[in-house]
Amino acid sequence: MADDRQQTGTGDPDRTLELLWGVLEPPTRGPKPGLSVERIVAAAVALADADGIAAVSMRKVAEALGVGTMSLYRYVPGKGELLDLMFEHAVADEPRQPDDGRPWRTRMEAAARESLATYRRHPWLLDVVAGNRPPLGPNVMDAYEGWLRIVAASGLPPREVSATVELISTYVRGAARAAIEQQQAEARSGVSDEQWWESRRGFWERYFKPERYPTITALYTENAYEQPLDSFEYGLARLLDGVAARVAAVTAPPPA
Repeated sequence: MADDRQQTGTGDPDRTLELLWGVLEPPTRGPKPGLSVERIVAAAVALADADGIAAVSMRKVAEALGVGTMSLYRYVPGKGELLDLMFEHAVADEPRQPDDGRPWRTRMEAAARESLATYRRHPWLLDVVAGNRPPLGPNVMDAYEGWLRIVAASGLPPREVSATVELISTYVRGAARAAIEQQQAEARSGVSDEQWWESRRGFWERYFKPERYPTITALYTENAYEQPLDSFEYGLARLLDGVAARVAAVTAPPPA
């Protein structure tokens, strides 16, 4: 199976930073007046939103814009720089949580939900590997600063602040992948989860043995599967419970 994941940070460092921070002068020559970095990136993001990151190439972006491929290179040097710009664009509309007096946990819950919403709007982000080489653009840096500021307000030591942000962002990314893969499976197959399970009703009658699976049976008997919890909210709450316990431990006054 082909690996469609792509890595940020592979373009020319100086050109990429200039593009991310908007300090490049627009080209003075070109066959298509009105073409811009913003239009190119928006077209690339639209392609990725519709068909996944593997569908994005300089040629396909040019076709979407109705220009020749070489016209794009006057604005964006190549696919490496374009990928960083797409990542930066995708997080631009993610709301920031202001320092408005709410508890750190309340703001962190809101930030995590907004991050999940970003992945839902742009599922291809899950196939972009940023890791320790993120696009160093203003939107990405603003988002990171905002998360750090929230966790720092908890009173955790500095090293634990950055580690906690990494922990929560990893959780959100994993939860987003699970939710989006479920949606994609239904879209590809045309079969809903309910239909899939209904078509396998015979499993419970012919193969499932309560004595072999007593815990599953007990949970079923107690209607544990009738109204399942929101897995994202449940996991986020338990994760933040752990962070809160750590906060309480490191900020507690020393014993008298």
